[in-house]
Amino acid sequence: MHLRVLIVDDERLSRRRLRRLLSTDEDLEILGECENGLEAEEMLSRAPTDLLFLDIQMPGKDGFNVLESIGIDRAACTIFVTAYDQYALRAFEVHAFDYLLKPYEEKRLREAVQRVKAHLAYRRGDFPRARPQHAQAAPDSQAASNRARDRLAVRTRDKLILLRFDQVDWIEAADNYVYVHCGSETHTLRQTMNALQETLDPQKFLRIHRSAIVNLDRVKSLQPWFRGDYRVIMSSGAELTLSRSYRNALRERIVNM
Repeated sequence: MHLRVLIVDDERLSRRRLRRLLSTDEDLEILGECENGLEAEEMLSRAPTDLLFLDIQMPGKDGFNVLESIGIDRAACTIFVTAYDQYALRAFEVHAFDYLLKPYEEKRLREAVQRVKAHLAYRRGDFPRARPQHAQAAPDSQAASNRARDRLAVRTRDKLILLRFDQVDWIEAADNYVYVHCGSETHTLRQTMNALQETLDPQKFLRIHRSAIVNLDRVKSLQPWFRGDYRVIMSSGAELTLSRSYRNALRERIVNM
């Protein structure tokens, strides 16, 4: 897979190190380097980019200003590379693919790049596993960028928790909030179910009711219930309702797994 990469960082040594590490990957074409937000905007307007490595604190325009100006469709995947951890929540709110905190390890960088490749392969139809029928149509750029994430940022009273999506058992809707169930823990997010669903990998998560989404890897069994509904038994012991309108979709996914 050929990926076009742009590096944006006001620190010359940081740009040099990142270029050196990326240059060993034959799939990556480094289009150039920018030392501030204005240069990045100009470059992105001239050269389509698949992967953007973006610093946050820079003279002139910071990384968030750059994304706001260019629009999320200009860079399919954005990885923030910064020395400041306080921007992590905001980074995921603007649908960043990943957040590397300096000084990052080479292994961590390569893992992030590999996930970008897998994500873009899926978007381009090169994903090796069969996709469900409803995913055959090309997703819009916003939804595609949302699905790039593999972590969910949860703010508590005194800290920020980054949950990997594979930790999630199921998600429950409650008006403008959702409850994210992870084993014995439940986290609350001020977000609608529809908005959160756009961030989930459709290969792994499926809506089974207007107020419930399940991680398919956590489904233990199905049991017939009343009026054509089913009970979905989760590996955690939770029992959820599968409504008739979602029954065929779940049955198709389970058969194809």
